[in-house]
Amino acid sequence: MKNYNSRFLLYFLSYLLFSFSLFAQEIEIPSVALNNIGFNIKGSGFPDSLSSAEIVFNGEEHEQHFNLSLTEGTFDTTVIIDESADYEVYISGITGNTQSINVIPGFLSIIPPLIAILLALIFREVILSLILGIYSGAVFIYGFNPLTGLLRLIDKYIINSLSDVSHLQIVVFTLLFGGVIGLISRGGGTKGIADSLSRFAKTRKSGMIATWLSGLIIFFDDYANTLVVGNLMRPITDKLKISREKLSFIVDATSAPVASVVLISSWIGYEVGLIQDGLNMIGSSANAYSTFIATIPFRFYPLAMIFFVFLISYTKRDFGAMLKAERRFVNPGPGPVINSSADKNSDVDEIMGSNIKAKWYNGVVPILTIIIVTVIGLVYTGISSLNEHGINNYNLTDIIGNSDSYKALLWGSFAACVVAAVMFALQKILSLKEIIDSWFNGLRSMLLAIVILTLAWSIGTITNEIRTADYIISLISESIDPRFLPVIVFLVCGLTSFATGTSWGTMAIMMPIVIPLASVVTGIHNYSPGDTQLILVGVISSVLAGCVWGDHCSPISDTTILSSIASKCDHIDHVRTQLPYAVVVGIICMLCGDILTAYGLSPYISLIIIAGILTGIMYLWGSKVDTD
Repeated sequence: MKNYNSRFLLYFLSYLLFSFSLFAQEIEIPSVALNNIGFNIKGSGFPDSLSSAEIVFNGEEHEQHFNLSLTEGTFDTTVIIDESADYEVYISGITGNTQSINVIPGFLSIIPPLIAILLALIFREVILSLILGIYSGAVFIYGFNPLTGLLRLIDKYIINSLSDVSHLQIVVFTLLFGGVIGLISRGGGTKGIADSLSRFAKTRKSGMIATWLSGLIIFFDDYANTLVVGNLMRPITDKLKISREKLSFIVDATSAPVASVVLISSWIGYEVGLIQDGLNMIGSSANAYSTFIATIPFRFYPLAMIFFVFLISYTKRDFGAMLKAERRFVNPGPGPVINSSADKNSDVDEIMGSNIKAKWYNGVVPILTIIIVTVIGLVYTGISSLNEHGINNYNLTDIIGNSDSYKALLWGSFAACVVAAVMFALQKILSLKEIIDSWFNGLRSMLLAIVILTLAWSIGTITNEIRTADYIISLISESIDPRFLPVIVFLVCGLTSFATGTSWGTMAIMMPIVIPLASVVTGIHNYSPGDTQLILVGVISSVLAGCVWGDHCSPISDTTILSSIASKCDHIDHVRTQLPYAVVVGIICMLCGDILTAYGLSPYISLIIIAGILTGIMYLWGSKVDTD
């Protein structure tokens, strides 16, 4: 009897241990997969005695079995499902742990970004296009139920994109930066900077160079750049017989190209946020801000265009439609010098504080505050992070690589708001009410950017969840040379941005696709870590540069339109004269920048080659219109 009780107790305890082991079992599978495309599944907590098992995918009309090899109660494998259906997933012979997965046709994964692109082309409304793209993806993910997809769009994808701490930090930074812009613009700071430069404009050459310098100095926002430089320099350039077409071109070419590459601008939070999400998709722990900095030498179009503007200003040479416009302005004939429709555009002086005495330091000091505090923040957070990990020997690259760029940017923008407000209050330039109103106006100016950014994060989540990049990879991974990815991405982003008129919307659509694409394609071709990083940096920079290129060429782009308005140039004349320049620079950047650097050439050498070719073109095909 005693032996029987002991045996019973042993069996009972064994049963309890086995039952507890069932509760400890975990099977990790994605909620959505594509048919005929492999996806990863993991499991843990199984009895150590199991060396193999069988996992079952049970659908209504189709069932697939896969053998698993277990090591210490865990497995990690890739499976491929042939048929599209909803499947119940479980380990054969072990009950109590069942998962579900929705396997859909692969071509559906490209529908959300395609909807976003095509509707943006048709309606030219990027917000509506992004929303419908997100909605379509949610419908596919949640069993093709249109009502559930609509609800998930709001309560999951939109809310989750705003609940992420890093996303919130970017939103707050963007708002605070808008507040800084609102304060220094209303207080006359930006106008004061441009006023100081205009004193050097005595000839056509110096007038164009002064306009170019104004565009470089007002680097912190592309909208502020176009509005301030165009309105301020127009009377000066008219007096110096510089055509309105040339003025609007210089204004346009030093707005987005400048704001997109500087280390502190209203663009940086958006760009870094998209890069961070893309890096998360491939499981990279790289610092997004460091990656952003690494892409700058590879942003050939913005950098080349900035140089090109200086080149035509210094040499006073032009070609094509711009040459005709300059000749018409310098040597006017019997016809009108300015298109009659151009002067119908109204001024936008209020944003610059036209009734306030402009002082250059009221613009420089707040911007310097952002830069200095941000740099200090990067160093402080970087050193703190390294010390927490017990690392005492480090260099500047290590510090920046381990820094918290979001905190640093928040500190910098907040400090600049405080400094600007105190400066204007102490100088009695603005009353307390005017300071608050200007700050809020700056915040409101960033609302559209934040809405687009939120939708960008959401569609990025959708494309990741529905595995868009995996499907594209399955189509082209075997046939495409990874070294051609940067130039292909640049061209596709340029055409999309041109057609939609928005660089930010195009970045939102393309970045979640191209980063995983580059990572997997280079892996398939067995690239070394160094070569993989080179291609990854190349495609990220191509997205950022290609979008600026398309936006710069597009007649429906906001900065193109604002440049025409601020310069009081007929919009069609502006586009017609600017487009040849942008196309020539873009093609040279693709050939001598994106392609050559993908084969290992230093981006700095590529930039020198690009500068040399552009200089040669201007001296071979360009002509002067005056002799001063």
